[in-house]
Amino acid sequence: MLAIYKRELRSYFKGAIGYVFLVVYLAVAAVVFAYSNLFAMSSHMTAFYTFMLLFSAIALPLLTMKSFSEEKKTKTEQLLLTAPISLPAMVFGKFLAAYTVFAAVSVFTSLYFLLLIPYTQLQVGVWLGNIVAQLLVGMVFITIGLFISSVTENQLSSAIGTIAVILGFLGIGLLNNLLPTTFFLRYVLDAISIFSRFQSFTSGYFELSSLIYYLSVSGIFLWLTIRIYDRRRYS
Repeated sequence: MLAIYKRELRSYFKGAIGYVFLVVYLAVAAVVFAYSNLFAMSSHMTAFYTFMLLFSAIALPLLTMKSFSEEKKTKTEQLLLTAPISLPAMVFGKFLAAYTVFAAVSVFTSLYFLLLIPYTQLQVGVWLGNIVAQLLVGMVFITIGLFISSVTENQLSSAIGTIAVILGFLGIGLLNNLLPTTFFLRYVLDAISIFSRFQSFTSGYFELSSLIYYLSVSGIFLWLTIRIYDRRRYS
């Protein structure tokens, strides 16, 4: 797994994808922070992290679109399938590489709020809750991207498919807000909504059920990706 992880991590910066992702993510975060906090003279974090959540839905497919699709294009998929490494280790190594890049840039952009310390009292609990929420949601988005990449042969198709699935998950939360409060389906949608559970963390509340939800969804998509390659290995 370590060899796959190192190989994937290096591949992001051998080409332009890793640099483009980092530069664009940092630039967008800086602009959002400037407008939502510096110019507004506000220490509230909800607007910043909500916007970055929506932006991550578009940006993270840049990291995952090549994970498996490129292997098919370059005809190196068979080498992976016949290599002396387990399928879970292969998939998890690719996941960790993409997640390392995202986690690093996500935590770094969160440090922007340290600039507010001389002017206001930073709500540490809310700040940490938002960081944890961002990392958990990013984990889900990356596992979705890996799965879509494993079933497509074109990087562009992988990126578009991932964005569509992620927006579908986020759309559940928006649909939930449109339903009457007494409607039973509202409770079901709230339970499976990525966005609804994200909001609880951004308020500074740590919910074990939400943590289990994010880990479970990520685990399901990783398992599905492993199953896809398990079938290919023996087909």
